[in-house]
Amino acid sequence: MNIRPQKGAQEAFLSSSADIVVYGGSAGSGKTFSLALEPLRHIHNPKFAAVLFRRTSPQLTGGGSVWEETQLIYPHLDGESKEHKLEWHFQSGSTIEFRHLQYDKDKLAHQGKQYALIMFDELTHFLESQFWYMLSRNRSTSGIRPYIRATTNPDPDSFVRRLIDWWIGKDGYPIQERSGIKRYFIRNNGEIVWGASREALECIYPEQQPLSFTFIAAKLEDNPALTNKDPSYKGKLMALPLVEREQLLGGNWDVRAAAGLYFRRSYFPVVEAAPTRVKTRVRAWDLAATKPSAENPDPDASAGVLFSIDYNNEIYIEHVECFKDSPSKVEQAIVNTARLDGANTKVVLWQDPGGAGKAWVDSLVSMLSGFVVKVHKASKNKIEYANPVSSQAERGNINIVNGSWVTKFMQEAESFPDGRHDDQIDALSLAHLECFGVNTKRWENMLL
Repeated sequence: MNIRPQKGAQEAFLSSSADIVVYGGSAGSGKTFSLALEPLRHIHNPKFAAVLFRRTSPQLTGGGSVWEETQLIYPHLDGESKEHKLEWHFQSGSTIEFRHLQYDKDKLAHQGKQYALIMFDELTHFLESQFWYMLSRNRSTSGIRPYIRATTNPDPDSFVRRLIDWWIGKDGYPIQERSGIKRYFIRNNGEIVWGASREALECIYPEQQPLSFTFIAAKLEDNPALTNKDPSYKGKLMALPLVEREQLLGGNWDVRAAAGLYFRRSYFPVVEAAPTRVKTRVRAWDLAATKPSAENPDPDASAGVLFSIDYNNEIYIEHVECFKDSPSKVEQAIVNTARLDGANTKVVLWQDPGGAGKAWVDSLVSMLSGFVVKVHKASKNKIEYANPVSSQAERGNINIVNGSWVTKFMQEAESFPDGRHDDQIDALSLAHLECFGVNTKRWENMLL
């Protein structure tokens, strides 16, 4: 069996001699497969031990996981799978373990251990303290110089972004000319001190041993094995919201959620009338129950978005109801709005975590007897819920029916997620979730 890396970034990653290599950038660039290949050069050494980490245990297995990748390769090299322990054992006695570090304390389970090779899959998911602690477990009597390998997608708020700063340009994109160039560092009182050579640092810090480090930028184009088998994958990345698209396709390390990156007025075609015949119509509510007062003159609002899909698969925001009042007045307004919308319009409610949120939603459901009501429990952050509908809007797929409420809606949309209020956008996200679901192909196919 002939196993070799693909030319370009993957080959550079697997041939680097640096003590620590971070390989990162675009999704689909062959990073996970590279980690699966990395330990194979040492499996004939009986004292070789390696460990690969994902942040949580479920991430270690399943479709597309590194464990699944190894199942395709290691049996051909006489590897014996110990699936109940997530380990591979080879005839020489060498081992490769697959472990998680979900909590910071989990690193302590590796006290006293020694690994010639430590691998992190998706390094930005880990805590900085976990990374540096595990560096102390990177030791070996196998005759192999201990080393670290890590893969990652961009995250501007991770410690990894600071670690690779020299390799990233002012525009947030990797500097291609620096990709793979080694630098050297020591840690002094928790701070990283960089040097162009090992000798330069040893002169200043003679009692410390500098380590070499490099970052290798990865792009989707570096993995023709994927793009040839699944030509549509790039289109799927193109269908992501701007921020995620820049990170996972463009490899941008500095782009982050900011006002104007999710919704713009120009995204929404304005029409003068709602469709007369629709396949689906929902009124989705983001609930609040605080009346303006001297102490709190600008509380959150209850917002209800009327959202529909016609028989041509055209999407419409038909109307937005938005008001601030006491709980009893909010309840009555929602019931009145349901009556005006009609029994064919499904009522959808966000339920906030906690007992109080459930109790209020249960009360509303009882008051809406006679209407079709659906409740969704909020379990993610607002941006994650807004991502799919942002993608639809960016491509001009969501029409907005002209009305007096449009100006206020667009002001809130354009300021998301940095604005004072996001109630209408939360309701819009809920309407989209109800109509298109999560992790379905339906909205992706419409975008493509």
